[in-house]
Amino acid sequence: MKKEANGILIEIRKGDITNQNDVEAIVNAANAQLLSGGGVAGAIHNAAGPELVKEAEPLGPINPGEAVLTKAYNLPNKYVIHCLGPVYGVDKPEDKLLAQCYINALSLADREGIKSVAFPAISTGAFGFPAQKAAPVAIKTITDQTQKLKNVKTIIMVLYGMPDFELNVEILNQTI
Repeated sequence: MKKEANGILIEIRKGDITNQNDVEAIVNAANAQLLSGGGVAGAIHNAAGPELVKEAEPLGPINPGEAVLTKAYNLPNKYVIHCLGPVYGVDKPEDKLLAQCYINALSLADREGIKSVAFPAISTGAFGFPAQKAAPVAIKTITDQTQKLKNVKTIIMVLYGMPDFELNVEILNQTI
């Protein structure tokens, strides 16, 4: 499902974030230490190989909402943008910290001249952010940021499960 906002393509896609061979950068729903873990972080680290940890670990720890950039190594992308989402019920205010993740990741990509970025649903796995609350924050923030981007031309939300995919499509349709 594709829409356009301020000349930037926003796409919602069902799939695996590690298999997005048509984007320059993927976003890792990272942990503070930027190490491998479960969920998205584990999948990205496993696919990228051990070089990713060697480059990422010295950049940590990061705080909720912060984003840092590494190479992608064995992934089909050029870069990985690591962003620490908020732990729901712990890191406050959750919605603002989640929005900062998307803002900082897109700002970093734009500064680096990256033209296409794929995001997972940040904080909705082990960090417990309910998808019904996270999706509107993500879509609204991404849409709002399109006004400020100069280099990024494509933003993709890659959702693993059908319920998350359908929820994000519905919210994007309501937003644009």
